[in-house]
Amino acid sequence: MPDSCLFCRIARHELPAHVVHEDSRTLAFLDIHPVRPAHVLIIPKQHYPYFEDMPADLAGHIVNLGQRLARQMKRMYQVERVGLAFTGIHVPHAHAHIVPMHHPHDITSTHYIAEQDLTFVMPPQADAEQLKALAEELRGALGGN
Repeated sequence: MPDSCLFCRIARHELPAHVVHEDSRTLAFLDIHPVRPAHVLIIPKQHYPYFEDMPADLAGHIVNLGQRLARQMKRMYQVERVGLAFTGIHVPHAHAHIVPMHHPHDITSTHYIAEQDLTFVMPPQADAEQLKALAEELRGALGGN
């Protein structure tokens, strides 16, 4: 699976990504289908299908980076909240979403939606130049801490 896993290939730099942060264990990059601009994905470089499969210290490392990003996003985008969610819905490789929340529904559960038969679609793919600029901005902000 790691040979063909989309996120493993990104972690190995076989596929392009707008990288915000990289260290020996993790890679953080902009989601190309963002809920909001500057929506970041943090992945472990090693393949773990789901977040509960990761060692606790690695999950803590990802949360710590998410907190650092959240502080910068609050400052940069003037938002009150930044959401963090571990998922594995579309790509079975543990990953955390860090989303600057401009609206309370930017990250939510369908259990809070009255109309249960809604149709969901992927957000549109972000413009590559916008992603490049956002990644630069976030990298610079993280370097300042």
